[in-house]
Amino acid sequence: MNTIEIEGQDQLLVAARAGDHEAFERLVEPFRRELLAHCYRILGSMEDAEDLLQETLLRVWLRLETFAGRASLRAWLYKVATNACLDALDARRRRGLPRLVHARGNPLAPLPAPEKQAAWVEPFPDEWVDGQPEVYPEARYDRRESITLAFVAALQRLPGRQRAALLLRDVLGFGSDETATLLEMTPAAMNSALQRARSSLRQAGEAPGAHPLDALHSNLLTRYVAAWESADAAALVALLREDAALTMPPLPVWFGGRDDIRRFVEDYLFQGSELFRVRLVPVRASGAPAFAVYQRDPRGVFRAAAIHVLTLGQDGIQTIDDFLSFDGSLLRRFGLPLTV
Repeated sequence: MNTIEIEGQDQLLVAARAGDHEAFERLVEPFRRELLAHCYRILGSMEDAEDLLQETLLRVWLRLETFAGRASLRAWLYKVATNACLDALDARRRRGLPRLVHARGNPLAPLPAPEKQAAWVEPFPDEWVDGQPEVYPEARYDRRESITLAFVAALQRLPGRQRAALLLRDVLGFGSDETATLLEMTPAAMNSALQRARSSLRQAGEAPGAHPLDALHSNLLTRYVAAWESADAAALVALLREDAALTMPPLPVWFGGRDDIRRFVEDYLFQGSELFRVRLVPVRASGAPAFAVYQRDPRGVFRAAAIHVLTLGQDGIQTIDDFLSFDGSLLRRFGLPLTV
């Protein structure tokens, strides 16, 4: 941040402390997106992250007088956001990958009713981490890697302080002493929490996996869209790995393996294929290939139905996480239209 920017920030801070809410909004606006992403990584839910971002900004507004300026404003905002999220963890159900929190289903059995209380990690728009400043000299993971479903789900298994230490150090790149200060821990205690967090992630075999798509994957995705839009079960199954999984949150069930997925798609999902018509629109979600799905209603209107997030392997699609959206709210959070 250059001298002019710091001087402007100082002027806004003085005005905000005097009760100027417009100045406060201008003061915190440059940090809003990265704070939302931070809350999401801790909580595993964009909806919860939005709530905690508002809680963070309320706390900041009420406590501006306590900001002494010994650390940067950005660091202080992260301290407030981290504490707000840690306070909220006890009241929230721990989230995980859909296929790990639900039972594997029988493709010939009726589908269960949707769950009302979410237990799965939700997708997050890539655009909310794109364009953030490169001010993380000690970060181990890049921004896109740090919002993959697998990585965020692995974080949810860590105790709150370990989770926060790993994010502040390895994702956000704060220095060791600064991280300890933000967490109000001694450097030794912070480093101990960080090492335990890193060890837990290694033992779980979970690491960020966002990588640029190659030509082979691009061709696979083109065929994926064509299979869905033509309701071609055989074409879809041909793109899957033998051990592929299909999840459908909020339905508390998932199907594993090509055979079971084929049975479900042929006998249920694409049954009466002349009536099943969808359009897939590419989106960027959770650092992975993803599509917004619009399904044709009886009047011929294509309405928001789901977001598919794909995990790709070298030999095909490993997982289709089909996040169903019965009211369109999920697509709204991605800034997408409800009809196409």
